[in-house]
Amino acid sequence: MFASRLTKRIGPKPERIILQYFNLGNEERIKNVIRRVISLPEQEAVHQLEKVMRDFSFRHLNFRHKLLENFKQIEKYVQENISNDKKLLIGAYFSKEYSIEAASLFNPSIVAHPDQRFLKPGMLRFVMSLRATGEGHLSSLEFRSGVIDENCEIYFDETSHFCELPAVNEDKMIDKGMLAKAVPPKDESEKNIYGRIPQLFTLHQIKEIFRAAQGSVKDESTNLFIEKILNYAEANYEISFNESTTVSERVIFPYSKNETVGMEDARFVKFTEDDGSITYYATYTAYNGRTFGTQLIETKDFLTFNIRTLHGNAVQDKGMALFPRKVNGKYVISSRQGGENLQIMYSDDLYHWDEYQQHRIPAEPWEFIQLGNCGSPVETKDGWLLITHAVGAFRKYSMGAVLLDLDDPSKVIGRLKNPLLEPLENEREGYVPNVVYSCGSLVHNDELIVPYAMSDSYSGFAKISLPGLLAELTEKK
Repeated sequence: MFASRLTKRIGPKPERIILQYFNLGNEERIKNVIRRVISLPEQEAVHQLEKVMRDFSFRHLNFRHKLLENFKQIEKYVQENISNDKKLLIGAYFSKEYSIEAASLFNPSIVAHPDQRFLKPGMLRFVMSLRATGEGHLSSLEFRSGVIDENCEIYFDETSHFCELPAVNEDKMIDKGMLAKAVPPKDESEKNIYGRIPQLFTLHQIKEIFRAAQGSVKDESTNLFIEKILNYAEANYEISFNESTTVSERVIFPYSKNETVGMEDARFVKFTEDDGSITYYATYTAYNGRTFGTQLIETKDFLTFNIRTLHGNAVQDKGMALFPRKVNGKYVISSRQGGENLQIMYSDDLYHWDEYQQHRIPAEPWEFIQLGNCGSPVETKDGWLLITHAVGAFRKYSMGAVLLDLDDPSKVIGRLKNPLLEPLENEREGYVPNVVYSCGSLVHNDELIVPYAMSDSYSGFAKISLPGLLAELTEKK
């Protein structure tokens, strides 16, 4: 209706790879590989290492350091003194490459970059997040940066050849009070378990506390409770990238057991705190192959990220999107419940959500199967503009829009009767056909800039006149 497509489009590049530890799993196999490498004459080991360097070193930053890091993973099995070359060669045998975009690059969200210096008037620097999917349908989180000019044309910064994983802060402190809200003790036995936990602890410390307990406790429910505590501690972590990396080099890859099969559909929002400071938040779906949960990313600079767990009775479905500020002193989230209806949720606690109320149910034929949001709403003078996604016949995904009252977001002021964006003929084919989908938009120079995915494969942009869209949403029918 109002949307015009921009020519800019980005797609998956199989050459975007990360270097990972290659876990053989079986201890005997690990020892066998080590023994074979150590048995090589020194000259042959040097020759094999030189071949590895020729084949792989140009594909990764800090290559030797990464090989040594992977050697350290199995160093306990090495019983003799060996040369540094053999350590590097063993590290190479326990290394692998993973193509993070081998399948697709999709479901983008976009926010204003923390650094807006040195731009011409009318321009905006942005950061865009993307869901990258590779071998085994495993999803990770990537970023791109660029500039939107005064005419709302998109210009990406150069995408680096390299991809870098962050360092995990092993000393991050976890608060026992937050743990108790997420995994509350229900009986005396579970309260006794909590008695062993200090007020502040690290993941390593709590693993040590329960290492002996798990072996001695015979009750299955108690062991399950301990496992939930350990899973929570692992899922609440901090990561940081080296300052020398560019935005496009940074990859957030699944770390905890909760997200072993993927980190899906991050919805980033630039959030204004009560004191006026800015924090970037993003909800995402953590999937372990059987169950999913909602996690929250927090960052100020897109270098250091805190990962937190959302919990409570209302954290049951996917697609949660945080409003960009509190409303009437409460945090607000647009969410989906029951797989098909749009809900709105309020909470005093950013991490705990207990109540929700129905917001919208499918009403038009193009949304009969499912309704959800396409990211956090945008604040306008007329209300909160929430872009929605809907599923109709033949599992066709379209995008719509609703306008919510600024002071009472549970009140729908207006909605589009027809789709705002639906797949064109050249957007229908891909990993999941007939889909257009977004995880977050922004406004620039009176235009709504919507990055969107096409059939879970590629990503492009649309722009929509904000005054025109608001006029349609506020028109009395």
